Order: sequence, then C-alpha cells, then structure tokens
Amino acid sequence: LGLDMEELEEIEEDAGLGNGGLGRLAACFLDSMATLGLAAYGYGIRYEYGIFNQKIRDGWQVEEADDWLRHGNPWEKARPEYMLPVHFYGRVEHAATGAKWVDTQVVLALPYDTPVPGYMNNTVNTMRLWSARAPNDFNLRDFNVGDYIQAVLDRNLAENISRVLYPNDNFFEGKELRLKQEYFVVAATLQDIIRRFKASKFGSTDSVRTVFDSFPDQVAIQLNDTHPAMAIPELMRVFVDIEKLPWNKAWDITKRTFAYTNHTVLPEALERWPVDLVEKLLPRHLQIIYEINQRHLDYIASLFPNDVDRLRRMSLIEEGGTKRINMAHLCIVGSHAVNGVAKIHSEIVKAQVFRDFAVLEPEKFQNKTNGITPRRWLLLCNPGLAELIAEKIGEDYVRDLSQLTKLHEFVDDDLFIREVAKVKQENKVKFALYLEKEYKVKINPSSMFDVHVKRIHEYKRQLMNCLHIITMYNRIRRDPAKLFVPRTVIIGGKAAPGYHMAKMIIKLINAVGHVVNNDPIVGNKLKVIFLENYRVSLAEKVIPATDLSEQISTAGTEASGTGNMKFMLNGALTIGTMDGANVEMAEEAGEENLFIFGMRVEDVMELDREGYNAQEYYDRLPELKQAIDQIKSGFFSPDEPDLFKDVVNMLFHHDRFKVFADYEAYIKCQEKVSELYLNSKAWTKMVIKNIAAAGKFSSDRTIKEYARDIWHVEPSDLKIPPPNEPRDAAEDKTPNGTAA
Repeated sequence: LGLDMEELEEIEEDAGLGNGGLGRLAACFLDSMATLGLAAYGYGIRYEYGIFNQKIRDGWQVEEADDWLRHGNPWEKARPEYMLPVHFYGRVEHAATGAKWVDTQVVLALPYDTPVPGYMNNTVNTMRLWSARAPNDFNLRDFNVGDYIQAVLDRNLAENISRVLYPNDNFFEGKELRLKQEYFVVAATLQDIIRRFKASKFGSTDSVRTVFDSFPDQVAIQLNDTHPAMAIPELMRVFVDIEKLPWNKAWDITKRTFAYTNHTVLPEALERWPVDLVEKLLPRHLQIIYEINQRHLDYIASLFPNDVDRLRRMSLIEEGGTKRINMAHLCIVGSHAVNGVAKIHSEIVKAQVFRDFAVLEPEKFQNKTNGITPRRWLLLCNPGLAELIAEKIGEDYVRDLSQLTKLHEFVDDDLFIREVAKVKQENKVKFALYLEKEYKVKINPSSMFDVHVKRIHEYKRQLMNCLHIITMYNRIRRDPAKLFVPRTVIIGGKAAPGYHMAKMIIKLINAVGHVVNNDPIVGNKLKVIFLENYRVSLAEKVIPATDLSEQISTAGTEASGTGNMKFMLNGALTIGTMDGANVEMAEEAGEENLFIFGMRVEDVMELDREGYNAQEYYDRLPELKQAIDQIKSGFFSPDEPDLFKDVVNMLFHHDRFKVFADYEAYIKCQEKVSELYLNSKAWTKMVIKNIAAAGKFSSDRTIKEYARDIWHVEPSDLKIPPPNEPRDAAEDKTPNGTAA
C-alpha cells in the first residue's frame, strides 16, 4: 500500500492507563503470563482519559487531557453481553436471613477486551477493562416526573467513574471518586470471576460439598498494591450475604484466594480511607471490615494479652482524629501471601513497615523481585542489539533470558566489542536526530548520554542530578581549557499536577538548562535537555540510546524500580544507590561493574537517629555551597531571583531524602564514570558484562516465581496448535490449571 510501518507506529496513541512503574509492571506481567501459557486475566478500568500529556511552557509543566480514544482503539472489543451491575450508597437491612444492602444506586460495568498474545506460542490471553455506563432508567425510575432532559444529562454522574485516571504516583489522595473507581473495578471483576467459576466444569459438583469449596484451587487473585483492597470485603459480602456461606468458611476461602503485592514504603502513599466516606459509599463493606477487624484483634489479644499498643498498631482501623481504614493491613490480614518487589524492599517490609504482622506469620511474607518483558524492552525497542545477541548465542534467549550469561564468553572478543559499541552509536545518532526534529536542539552524538527518566518525585532525587549539572557547569567555566568528557544530560518525567515541589524541580532543571545550553564558554561540552511528555513510546526511543542510567533514590525508598533493568538490558551502565533492584543488579553483574555510591539503608537510619543537618554539608563542601548559592541568588532565574526559594528552603530544613548527604559521593562517582567513558573499549566491556548479567530481570522469571510460590500453577511451554490445524490431536495435551 506504499505505507511506512514505522510512520504508522508513530501515529498510534499510547494507552497511558497507569502512572509509573505500577501500571507498566502489570503490562510486562500480562506479556509474560501469556508467553508462559498461564490462563490469566488482567483486570482494570478503561479510562476515557489516561495520564495527562505534559507540555513544557516557559520551563513549567502544563497538563493537557489525554484523549487517547479520539481516533478509536482498534485493539479493543466491547462485550456488552457481559455487562454487570455495580452498587453504591444505600443502607443495610438486617433480617433473620442475614444482611441485605438496599436502596442502592446502580452503575453498569461494560467490559472491553484486549488480546494479549504470548510470544510465538499461539496463546492469546485477555485484558478486560471496565467502562462505566448509566442504566437506561437512571434518574427516571424515581419520582422525578418533570425534568427528563436533566435526568439524561445526569447520566454523566454515573459514567464519570471511568472518565479519568488519578495522576498521582506514590501519593494517596482520599477522594470519593477515587474510592468509587476502586470499588467499581473490584465489584465488576469479582462478579465476572464467580460467573466464570460457576460456568466451568469445576464449579459444578455432584457431592453435598459447598459449591465454593474448590474456589481457591481454581482461582487466584493477585492484588496489585492496595488499590483493589475492597475486593476482600466484597468477596466476603458475596459469599456471606448472597451465597449464604457461614462466615468462617467464607473467610477461609477468601484468604486462600487473595495474595497482596506491596509496592511502596512511603507513608504518604499508603491508602487510609476515612470511615465516614466508606460508610456513606459502601455501608455493608464497612460492617464487614469491622467484623474482620474484630476477629483479627480477638486473635491477637489471645496471643498477646494486655498488649494494647500492639492491638492499636495492628488494627485495620486507625483511631485518633478522623477514623481511617488502613488498606494495607486489610490486605495482609485477608491474604495468604504478601510480597515485596525486590529483596531489600521485602526485608524492609518485614523488619519495619509490617513488622508486627511478620512476627505473627513469617511464612506469609515473600519476595518476588520485579522484571521486565524482553519482548518489548529488547526485541521491539532495540532490534540491532537483539540481532547482535542472537548471532552470538541463538534466539532462544528471548524466552529464557538467563541464557544471556553465554555472552560472558565474548567479553574479550574485539569484534563483538566493536559491534556492541556500533549498535549503541547508531541508536544514539537516531535519537539525536529525533531530538533535533522534535526540540530543535543540536546534540553531539559522541557525547555521553546521561539519562534520568522516571516520575518526578523528591525521593527519586532529580534535584541531586541537577546539582551535579550545576557543578559540572561551574568546573567548565572555572577552567575552560581542562579536558572535559562531553555529556548530554537528559532528564524527563511527569509531576503529579498537585505536587508543587515536583513542578518546581522541573522548572529548575529547565532554568539551569537554559543557562548551560546558551553559555558560549561551555559550547558542546555540556547540554541539558528536559524530555517533554515522557511515556512508554518515548522510553522505547531513549533507553536504547542511553550510556549512563541514573538510579539515585535515597536508599530504602525505591521499592524496586524497573527502568533500571531496561537500561541494563539495553547496554547502559548504571550510576546508583544500593536501593531497590539496584542491589540485585550489582549482585548479578558484580558491584565493580556498576557505579554504586552513597549511603546504604543502615547509614540512612543512622543519620536519622543522630539527626540530618543539611547546613553542615553546605558549610563543608565549597562546590555544593556555590551551586546552592547560585540557585538561591537567582543566577538561573535573573528575572525572578527568589523563584526557587521554596526548593532551597526544603533542601536545608525539611529534606526527607537527604540530597546533601549523598552529594559528595555522587560527584566523585560521576568523575569515575567520565574517566571510564574516555576508554571506549573498557566501557563497552563493562556494558557487555551488564547485559550478560541482566537475565534475572526478565518478568518471565518473576511470573514463574508467582506461579509456583503463590498461585500454585505450573507454566506450560506447550505450543497450542494454530487455528488452521486440526485440534483433536492436541486436545488431550491441554493442561487444566488454576486461572490466575
């Protein structure tokens, strides 16, 4: 047809239905589950508007609505035949037959199915996303005789539930609409699961046993953080109120069905819903949560008599001020397995955040280190490197990434070293062209591409990177003749619209970039680019072109990180703290093959005990003082000298993430990076060692661990015959297993 495939791919909109790592992880997991032949479903909300599009105007972030469905979505299929009712508000009636939730408002959940193909195995799973629809009698069935037009317009109130994604990453915003969204996806999904269970041959039984006895053997539900935590009281409501199971039986089945993954330890991210709000929106669920809590606390009290403080700490209900429900506690109590997403994070979960629960049931707590799909994050985004690897070790590594260790044989192969460097250079030239086209900035493709892309958050310490940029700038100006390894520093990411400090950080980076990029003394030694509207499709371009990956969160704050793994697989070297999965990356590749710096978790805790005093670092380190003085004096904002006073004040007086404490170690580590970059061959050897050690970080490995340790299903490498082949031969080979 004379169409260019790459041009077509550029036109397609990202389905930006998540915020950061959490949503992208789910997408990688779906790819791996299909590739491993698991009978698995991904459930979520079909937001009409996804994560906002970010525009940078005059250095500031401006948000635009992400109207991603404007031109239609060819991959989805609406399934009106599976539409389900979801109830809100109302009241609870108690009768001899049990509790009844009555006088509710109904919203319909319309499913849209998107196929999830496994890699070359003829398996196609389903992602089912729910869209909210008002019933046709909405606002017309009751006594409002007159205003028909207004009643139809009011349908929007119900349909707003799936209108827009809340754009917070690692931050809890206790809004009623958000709670509606959380319950909406949960109630629709559980009805769907139960319908499928009852229709299957496992659901029917000749014996006198309760129909639901086999439920946990046939169904496993993984809670991706606490956002779907209402699934626990909802399943209890279905079992107890509708199916008339006795409480203890219902609770046993519920616990054996659910498992919970914790994704953050930041206190501001933990969901704590006000009891009043839950009582208004979901009155029956509040009663069930109270009953769960009562039985839970009775049990604790029987083990630890008179330990009232332990009861307070472990309660699902937080007293004091407004009463709140601690959703993480609900998830732990209602699940048979709880996991963190990297070794160090899972240890922190057990030893600190949920210590009381881990003491009680140590066997419940596990680790499942995150991973990424090598299909998207190598084959699709970096075909040059994927092909080069396949030439050396064959193509099987795509489904078994541990085979990358075979690359160790070629670390000293001069030809291979040159080819790896050549692929990286080609990717850099291509990205440089893209930047020129999109941003009208000339960049030097032989400079080191130093990349820091992720959501903008204080704990991720984009500010520390910024201080390094200012320090490099000052060194060039102090001694322009001195050898300087040229860098293009690329920072990108979205700030939550209500996160003032994150927006100031974006403005500061752009202000510093404006000064640096227009200083003739600097020339092309140093360029600073803020990447507008960072998203998956842009990550696929920038990651293969990166030389240095910035993973510099304060130790103990980044649960895992997955961008770190993508960079490692695509031939970038990592500068990072001993945080999240960085620890395991260093373990796999050898610490000497990453640029590790700064405080460890123990050092951070020690500093907290003695008290972090930012001033003492400022007084002791002249280059830090100079950089901060420049920000404070308006060197980077001459028209508005005190523009960044909030940022400076935060750094001195309430920096929870201790930027100054790691500054010196970071700068010294960056000097080692520059030194190695001068020796192209030594740099590329280290790159090859990293790629060879990246195998552990496939989401295939992660999913195999979930399948075996939590869901109790076996992955199948059976290649289902394609639809054009007769089925009967393969029929008896089809394994029966749990649907995850």
